Amino acid sequence: MDTDPTDINAIAISATDLVAAIEATADGSETVLRVTPPFSGRMRARLHVVQPDDSDDETLHIDPASLLTANAPAYPTPDDTADELRDADDETYSVDRHRSYHEQRLDEWRASVPAHVVDSTKLGDRGHDVTVSLLGP
Repeated sequence: MDTDPTDINAIAISATDLVAAIEATADGSETVLRVTPPFSGRMRARLHVVQPDDSDDETLHIDPASLLTANAPAYPTPDDTADELRDADDETYSVDRHRSYHEQRLDEWRASVPAHVVDSTKLGDRGHDVTVSLLGP
């Protein structure tokens, strides 16, 4: 089994997995995109929630934030959207209006994230560059 991560020259990531990983980390979960051996030129990175008993040293964990450009939109927290709604001149704050507005902002954020994926990233402890391919919308 090939366990040399420098064999990897490209990783493919589902847009859905990437958005879910970023959202989960924003909510405090240690969520990564995981690449497991055997390694080859093109690998698929999949959504993974890190568990305390994860002990496979050969598995690569990719921080989802490292796959986004610097100008990627920030995850809209409930506090952020409440402030936005309260600051709007044409809206009146209510709990129901906030819930609806927050859901709308999350949908907009989720739809915008794939447009901010980097073309390449450093992978593993050796930090070699790999191409990033996004799968799906």
